[in-house]
Amino acid sequence: FTLCELCVLRGDQKTLTAPAPFADETSCQCQAPHEKLTIAQARLGTPVDRPVRVYADGIFDLFHSGHARALMQAKTLFPNSYLLVGVCSDDLTHKFKGFTVMNETERYEALRHCRYVDEVIRDAPWTLTPEFLEKHKIDFVAHDDIPYSSAGSDDVYKHIKEAGMFVPTQRTEGISTSDIITRIVRDYDVYARRNLQRGYTAKELNVSFINEKKYRFQNQVDKMKEKVKNVEEKSKEFVYKVEEKSHDLIQKWEEKSREFIGNFLELFGPDGAWKQMFQERSGRMLQAFSPRQSPNSSPTRGRSPSRSPSPPWVFNKASPPSSPKAASASLSSMSEGDEDEK
Repeated sequence: FTLCELCVLRGDQKTLTAPAPFADETSCQCQAPHEKLTIAQARLGTPVDRPVRVYADGIFDLFHSGHARALMQAKTLFPNSYLLVGVCSDDLTHKFKGFTVMNETERYEALRHCRYVDEVIRDAPWTLTPEFLEKHKIDFVAHDDIPYSSAGSDDVYKHIKEAGMFVPTQRTEGISTSDIITRIVRDYDVYARRNLQRGYTAKELNVSFINEKKYRFQNQVDKMKEKVKNVEEKSKEFVYKVEEKSHDLIQKWEEKSREFIGNFLELFGPDGAWKQMFQERSGRMLQAFSPRQSPNSSPTRGRSPSRSPSPPWVFNKASPPSSPKAASASLSSMSEGDEDEK
């Protein structure tokens, strides 16, 4: 026997590109007979046109990674499988389990967009009946192996286990809907203050007038703390930059001071250039003030050492000429003396 083509192709390829369809909205009215499979047969693999139909149900409130991992396990139990997921309605859930955070429409949509889900069954029954299993041609039911006591029964999956149709999955530790709700209740004040700050009203949050004022005051205090923190961080950053600049300036000053001291010593040190230059200039000045004497062997041309010739125009200051005639006589006598020397 074969299932219809839609039952075969509706699966991995379609769920990766579009949301999973709802079971009551599909056009598939498959009338093919449903032969019972054993787990051993399913694990060996089935023909392409006969996928193993695995069913997983739950509330799936606040859909999280623990839900997704459970569905992944259900999808990969067998080499060729088709995963149907049943989601209980709000009325049924509130009756047997309690109030939910998400309504049934939100929970249905969350399941439709999980990559492992091939089909979603809305308003799923709390306890699985043979008629429901036959209607959806379910081969196996996947759920964790912890006894689920509800609706007056110690384990609502007991009859499924006895029929050999139950396949266990493993729970993901550290995450559950109850854990998430516990966190919200524990940190209620934090979330209430955050939502008030985001624009929600006290009525929408079911917060009293006094608590609203308290939360808003706390928000103002937190803002002031944040501003002070920002100022402190900016101050620390400014001080760090100043210290960094000061270190650079000190380092540069040390380098320049070493260079200055080296140049100073090179110029004014014991063997510096200034000392050499001073000695050279001192020598020149001494030579200028005390020139070397003439040699003693220079010729005197027969002159008396005690007498040095005087220029003819130098007159004797002690006896100036008394008249023009005397002056002319004196000049003539001087010219005669010069002729005699020559």
